[in-house]
Amino acid sequence: MFRLLGAFVGFFIFGFLGIFLGYFVGSFIDRFNAYGSGGMNPFNATRRQSVFLETTFILMGKLAKSDGRVSETEVSHVELFMQKLGMTHEHRLKAIALFKQGASANYDIHPQINQFLAVCGASSNLKQMLLVYLIIMGLSDGQLNSVEEALLREIAGHLGYHQVAFDQLIDMVKNQMHFAGGQTSSPSALEDAYRALGVSKDSTDQQVKRAYRKLMSQYHPDKLMGQGVPEEMVAMATEQAQEVQTAYDLIKKNRDQNR
Repeated sequence: MFRLLGAFVGFFIFGFLGIFLGYFVGSFIDRFNAYGSGGMNPFNATRRQSVFLETTFILMGKLAKSDGRVSETEVSHVELFMQKLGMTHEHRLKAIALFKQGASANYDIHPQINQFLAVCGASSNLKQMLLVYLIIMGLSDGQLNSVEEALLREIAGHLGYHQVAFDQLIDMVKNQMHFAGGQTSSPSALEDAYRALGVSKDSTDQQVKRAYRKLMSQYHPDKLMGQGVPEEMVAMATEQAQEVQTAYDLIKKNRDQNR
């Protein structure tokens, strides 16, 4: 839209040369609206994807090892994670090597986090998706123990998250997971649905819809790939989006019935 508007305005002001200038400027505005500031440079996408993938599996390894041992449940979660990503054999081997690297004794995660921030730090979506993947990993055995939670808080702090914002993110992810596979039958489903969206039963319809749209935008496949999430990893974001959709549909249905 803005590229066409830019071309028109450019022609009106500068003539034929202005068409190209306006189209170029409009393209950047369109890209910003679609992908955010993290996706402004399309030439850096491959680099962002590589660093995002490396950081995810290294920190998964560190998280799994944080309590002293990598459990069978955690190993199974990583294997399932790679299956869902549809990784090639070559990429699986690389991911496993990165996971083992992060799980090795006394491995320092800070250089990797600093690299992630240098390459991907302009995108709040990439930072949030990294934390979402790690929280899901930590919850793979049903709960976060104190050591895992402390490590996640440390990572979140380096990414610029304040304690309150990170507490809310953990609560949202926990409750989004309750709607995996479209489940809505538990006694606490409605309460879980509100928490999955980061709102409450006292929130207005507008506030609920705004929270829903924000989450759906964060999990949007095109936006994530444009910012630097590898295509294979978007499948996990799509699952989260489906859980958010299920939670929102439950809230909307309940509110419609009680009007």
